[in-house]
Amino acid sequence: MGIDELLERVRAGYTRVEAREAYEAAGAGEALLVDIRYAALRERDGLIPGALVVERNELEWRLDPQGSHRVPEATGHDLRIVVICNEGYASSLAAASLHGLGLHRATDLVGGFQAWKAAGLPVTP
Repeated sequence: MGIDELLERVRAGYTRVEAREAYEAAGAGEALLVDIRYAALRERDGLIPGALVVERNELEWRLDPQGSHRVPEATGHDLRIVVICNEGYASSLAAASLHGLGLHRATDLVGGFQAWKAAGLPVTP
């Protein structure tokens, strides 16, 4: 199996969200936006206001509600998490990994940060 087939399989397990939907859900307190882009991309392109920044290699440890290294925002398995990478590929694999931890409402942003920015949604330097 190649990466394209793997992405198809994992994405079939949940409904991905578009930038505007993620923005509205976060604004209403219905979703936690989690930015997994590496530091150089965040420095180059900016940040999504209110998004929790968690490096990809720490994601599962920080968001597991039962984990000893979890962030305060990881309040339970019903938490709706929208994972955001740069273009919407790594975030799909990350969301699938979160599903494996029982975070059944985890999803990712179609097109990633670049889609967020292209939609004219807020970005801070």
